[in-house]
Amino acid sequence: MRKIWLGALSLIAIYGCSSTVAPIAFFSSLPKGVTLIEQVDAQPGKVMIPYAKYQLDNGLTVVLSPDHSDPLVHVDVTYHVGSAREEVGKSGFAHFFEHMMFQGTEHVGDQEHFRLITEAGGTMNGSTNRDRTNYYQTVPSNQLEKVLWLESDRMGFLLNAVSQRKFEIQRDTVKNERAQNYDNRPYGLMWEKMAEAMYAEGHPYSWQTIGYVEDLDRVDVNDLKAFFLRWYGPNNAVLTIGGDIDVQQTLEWVNQYFGTIPAGPAVDNAPKQLAQLAQDRFITLEDRIQQPMVVVGWPTEYRGAQSQASLDALAKVLGSGTNSYLYQALVKTQKAVNAGAFQDCAELACTFYVYAMAPSGEKAQLAPLYRELMQTLSQFEQQGVDQSRLDQITGMAEANAVFALQSVSGKVTQLASNETFYGQPDRLEQQLAQIHAVTPESIQQAYQRFIAHQHKVTLSVVPKHKADLAVQKANFVPPKRVLPEHQTITEDQLAYRQVEDQFDRSIMPSVAKGVKAQMPTLYELYFDNGIELLATQTSETPTVLININLPAGERHAARGKEGLANLTAALLEEGSTRRSVEAIQAQLDTLGSTISVTANEYSTSIIVSSLKKNVAATLDVVEEVLFHPAFKESDFTRLKQQMLEGLVYQHQTPGWLASQATRQVLFGNSIFARSSEGTEQSLNDLTLEDVKRFYAKHYTPHGTQIVVVGDISKKEVAKQLTFLGQWRGEASPLLRPQVVNSLTERKIYLVDKPDAPQSIVRFVRKGLPFDATGELFLSQLANFNLAGNFNSRINQNLREDKGYTYGAGSYFASNREVGAIVFNAQVRADATVASIVEIEKEMTTFSQSGLTDQELKFMRLAVGQQDALTYETPSQKAQLLSNILTYSLDEDYLQQRNELVENVKKSTLNKLAAKWFAPQEYQIIVVGDAKTLKPQLEKLDIPVEELEIIR
Repeated sequence: MRKIWLGALSLIAIYGCSSTVAPIAFFSSLPKGVTLIEQVDAQPGKVMIPYAKYQLDNGLTVVLSPDHSDPLVHVDVTYHVGSAREEVGKSGFAHFFEHMMFQGTEHVGDQEHFRLITEAGGTMNGSTNRDRTNYYQTVPSNQLEKVLWLESDRMGFLLNAVSQRKFEIQRDTVKNERAQNYDNRPYGLMWEKMAEAMYAEGHPYSWQTIGYVEDLDRVDVNDLKAFFLRWYGPNNAVLTIGGDIDVQQTLEWVNQYFGTIPAGPAVDNAPKQLAQLAQDRFITLEDRIQQPMVVVGWPTEYRGAQSQASLDALAKVLGSGTNSYLYQALVKTQKAVNAGAFQDCAELACTFYVYAMAPSGEKAQLAPLYRELMQTLSQFEQQGVDQSRLDQITGMAEANAVFALQSVSGKVTQLASNETFYGQPDRLEQQLAQIHAVTPESIQQAYQRFIAHQHKVTLSVVPKHKADLAVQKANFVPPKRVLPEHQTITEDQLAYRQVEDQFDRSIMPSVAKGVKAQMPTLYELYFDNGIELLATQTSETPTVLININLPAGERHAARGKEGLANLTAALLEEGSTRRSVEAIQAQLDTLGSTISVTANEYSTSIIVSSLKKNVAATLDVVEEVLFHPAFKESDFTRLKQQMLEGLVYQHQTPGWLASQATRQVLFGNSIFARSSEGTEQSLNDLTLEDVKRFYAKHYTPHGTQIVVVGDISKKEVAKQLTFLGQWRGEASPLLRPQVVNSLTERKIYLVDKPDAPQSIVRFVRKGLPFDATGELFLSQLANFNLAGNFNSRINQNLREDKGYTYGAGSYFASNREVGAIVFNAQVRADATVASIVEIEKEMTTFSQSGLTDQELKFMRLAVGQQDALTYETPSQKAQLLSNILTYSLDEDYLQQRNELVENVKKSTLNKLAAKWFAPQEYQIIVVGDAKTLKPQLEKLDIPVEELEIIR
């Protein structure tokens, strides 16, 4: 690894060496105000991310990592501020500001940031955690200057565009987000309760990033502005750019747009604040669930501490995979539905967790499960871990380090995070060295130091009104929050920082000529047993991805056998007639390979991911798993019970209820109305003989399709897959066509979710089967501005104008036989009827009047430039190739789509809008509290029917 350090002494040293004449010339070419801090070049044989780190005079750290493999760039701006920087009584500010940063600036109008990035064919978002907030976008490489203009305007010119009105709308949006992701989600408040018990009152980790609603209600826009002025300066930020960039040009742009922004107040690293417990604490959370859960947490140290690698390894030994202690002791014995362990590590403190979920019904007792959990930890204390198990963990860690390099966004995210928290952008080699330094002894020492006989917090999550199911009666209740009196901040107390530019920042940068994504070069193989293969060779990383699609989907299961394809796939992962699942998993972990078997609608996929050097050994395992499944009665019984418990969990979630209601309403008594996971009745009726018959009929080479993407040649692929070419079997039985009756009456179908703080509102109708370039695709183009992107009419109305929801949109679900169109929003319960009215109004206007010229232009630009982001990762390429095989598409079908986007007439899209988006053609589904909603819904003059969900 080569590093170039700049400073007074290092410059003298470099200057004194004749071999450094060229570097000095390079340094002098940097824009004024930009200093090179270090440069790390790629070295053969090392797992690393090359980069160069710079600093502007105002303190902004800039990390650049060129990668010319695809015509795209990823830009990340990370501010070293999260919820840990908030004050008591002002929780949620960092996350709130993540929302506000998308609301326009002095030179960028409201919602324009989203529109401009979408129009550029890019993607964007932001995220907040306890210690940092980041904003990121991936765009075609010709859009880089525009992104830098946008991000710099947020950093230097946000506050004058922040209004009390915007503040109030986003406050409603954050409340909706909290309701959707915390209050209305099973187990959603678990970590909030855990943090309140783990940390002392006032500790910066004692509240969640989302914050408390009461805190958001007591502050105003000036509180938020003051928070921005304190923490969002360039000296507290890292700008990281990776992808197809010209380094010199990029630095000039960065300096132009960010260099004039004044530094904010000095920011020191926050002191470590480890949790301290004087006694064991037991707490209880009553929730709308059926499967109780126990979570036990111990305080450890902090991110980057010497103990971290050993504790992370301990978590894997205890709770990761089939060879873990908890899986063997609790899950395989069916004492728990699920169990595991992990370390939650953050900048100021870390916590080590173990957890177990109890079955529903008579076994839903947490006290015996807790005893089993603690006995399992005692078993580890006595037996420890051997080196072979540690080798498995190390092998997977090494492979994951390589897999993490497959996308520019993944690399940039690592660089940004590491620079923010460690001041060292690339730490892959260092992290691998720490993992290699872990020994069985260091793991045991970490266990003794932090877990054995140490005070802990134990949380019991139990069904409402069933506190008796808890591990034990709660002995700790968080004290009532004592909030300081809110001190109003006036406008004249805000110390604004003025930016003085030498250019007109109101002029958006023009875009260079369009980039052209290169469709990967494809090759085909056909085996005489009916298997067809489509592949592409790429050497960006030494990895190989293989997707084997067998004609064995849930659609092939007979009526009354719902869930059969999923159960068969799960059993294939339970070992072979030659070896146990534990032995197979041990080998795969050592190789750093994964093999997953997943049932889909029309196929079962065997997805193989391997390092190039281990492909042959990994495919030997595939051959064993595919051709020699164990199909043991004990595994069958256990997996069926796990699937039944999975149904219990799913049926508690509002999203599943809405999806099943959609299937029932649109597809009546047909096979398409059933859930692919099965029903309680269908799963209970399945036998091991059903699985064996399904396997014999549908696991066949006839109709099997294979996709290969990676660092492997056509000749080598043919050689490695010889075992599949030699496979013999009969053709899978043909599917019988299904008749779906038409709906004759429009209704509101109400699904009861008692006491739900939010409702899911859906407008649904039958659509078209899949097509790549026909009416379905054109209808999706027509919908783009109605509900197909963040700036769409429906989302802007319900989220940004009314504050009813965290997000509203639509999707087209389609397969080979049928399709559905779904408009969806999860809204405040008290805004349910109003949301229905607004969605209907938007659909009516759009179906009658169609697109505007501006919307048509926006759609053409946004959809037409997305290809630059389409072929980057192996999984993206594999999906592209799978579509070509599955639907017999032309290899240039994406180009055909782009031509349609460019040439389709507005009149054509308007006709499709009139045909497909008229609201009177849609059924309405509402999932929410029927007791309060039904009287309100009946006032809409549409028949209301309470729908019984098939479970």
